[in-house]
Amino acid sequence: MNKAFAKNKALAEQRESHRPNGAMMRVRLKADGRIVEILADGSEQSLPRAPARESANGEAADAAYARGVRARTKLTQAEFASRIGVPIETVRNWEQGKRSPRGPARALLKVIDKAPQVAFAVLGDAKSD
Repeated sequence: MNKAFAKNKALAEQRESHRPNGAMMRVRLKADGRIVEILADGSEQSLPRAPARESANGEAADAAYARGVRARTKLTQAEFASRIGVPIETVRNWEQGKRSPRGPARALLKVIDKAPQVAFAVLGDAKSD
């Protein structure tokens, strides 16, 4: 059996041990991206995070990619966030590995990585509309 599967199964059994059979887990998404379980007494218990994909040097691959794309543009986090129309906290969270760019954001980063002048020209035009 896969080690990760066995570990996840053990964690699931440990978490579910205090709930009656058939009871659903109540969870809440916190502002910082954590998911917590709401216990019967109203308190919260953090759930383990899924392991981040890691690059060869141990840092999260998505964080390294986002940081690399921005670094190649030679823009600060604030400048980059402004140019792509997202809050600076979003860029910080990507680069610190707290969040991963998904869907349209990932596509935009790929376009910026391959053709930054074109991407920023189009984004600049969109702001003037």
